[in-house]
Amino acid sequence: MRPGEGGRYERAVPGLALTVHGSILEIPAAEWDALHAHEAEVAGPFVRHAFLAAAEESGSASARTGWRPRHLVARRGRALVAAAPAYVRADSDGDFSRDFDLAAAAARAGIGYYPKLALCVPFSPATGRRILVAPGEDRAALAAALLERARRLAADEGLGAVQALFPAADEAPALEAAGLAVRVDFQYHWRNEGYRTPEEFLARFPSKRRNALRRERAAPERQGIAIRTVRGDELARDPAAWARDCFALHRASTDRMTWGMRWVNRGFYARVLATMPDAVEVVEARREGRLVAMAFNLASPARLYGRYWGAIEDHPFLHFNVALYHSIDECIRRGVAVFEGGAGGEHKLARGFEPAETLTAHRLADRRLDAAVRRHLLEERGAREEAVRRWREDHPRLGG
Repeated sequence: MRPGEGGRYERAVPGLALTVHGSILEIPAAEWDALHAHEAEVAGPFVRHAFLAAAEESGSASARTGWRPRHLVARRGRALVAAAPAYVRADSDGDFSRDFDLAAAAARAGIGYYPKLALCVPFSPATGRRILVAPGEDRAALAAALLERARRLAADEGLGAVQALFPAADEAPALEAAGLAVRVDFQYHWRNEGYRTPEEFLARFPSKRRNALRRERAAPERQGIAIRTVRGDELARDPAAWARDCFALHRASTDRMTWGMRWVNRGFYARVLATMPDAVEVVEARREGRLVAMAFNLASPARLYGRYWGAIEDHPFLHFNVALYHSIDECIRRGVAVFEGGAGGEHKLARGFEPAETLTAHRLADRRLDAAVRRHLLEERGAREEAVRRWREDHPRLGG
């Protein structure tokens, strides 16, 4: 018997009924968000009902685009007590799972890996709750019940794997208890060490690097470009216009890239801006009054999440200023603790970001391959944790 196998956890939680839903709209927003509200900072804005609904209603996350909703819900009587956003995926594009090596290993062995079931948020590599639980409930028992339901769903539908992508760190024990093997990776995050001013932040760098950063940061003024952050009420006054502009700029950039991925459409922007403007920040760059670039970010009181960038003009260091520097300065001004700049981007290291561990968790349907993957992930985890530890030792001023 593999770890986590054989449990029927709904029996351990009296009166629990587990259901699977083919759309987030089948679950009332007020009920879903009640699971989120009591720990909104840990959960993150991406698991709000409005965000998931925007992804699905716009068609950005749909069966046609490779995201078939299979949301897991636990009720006691009529009360929603736990839920997990989940999708059946035909591939891994846009979920940032970085599991291509696992899929390739399965293919070499002649074993099906896709379709897979992913407890995740579409096209959002941001850490947060993947299992939402009502306040006062037994989180461990309800998490176990939902994960067992996920395992049975995968078996019933012939899915090759179950995975949880970017769960909060304190969810790892429940995932492992349910038989998923945790994988450690890392992104680059900026952390606010209590800076009072941007100059105080820049003082952490060696003189040569500090001067280079000042030159990069000064470029927009020389170019006649003004940058500011637009939030909440201002966005809410005309969400359709902001959606039009953000989509156009994002599309202009992805169209210029041979690898540009167009995961979200104009309808997604329109819905997010209309239904959750309190969690959206748009960094706009204007030259002679004309909007030439933007960064589309989501935010909580303590964390900023960089998501999409776009521009219709090319200027030296424009991307760094719009997507990174301006938001760093805003985090300092507003006392925001962490700025997650998105997946990838080693160039961020030279600009004050540092490695931050992220987690995924995996369980493969094939027993033999699952056992081999567990051994591989255990070895890989040690190597990656050691690499981050060495980086922090070698960069004491920027590594904390």
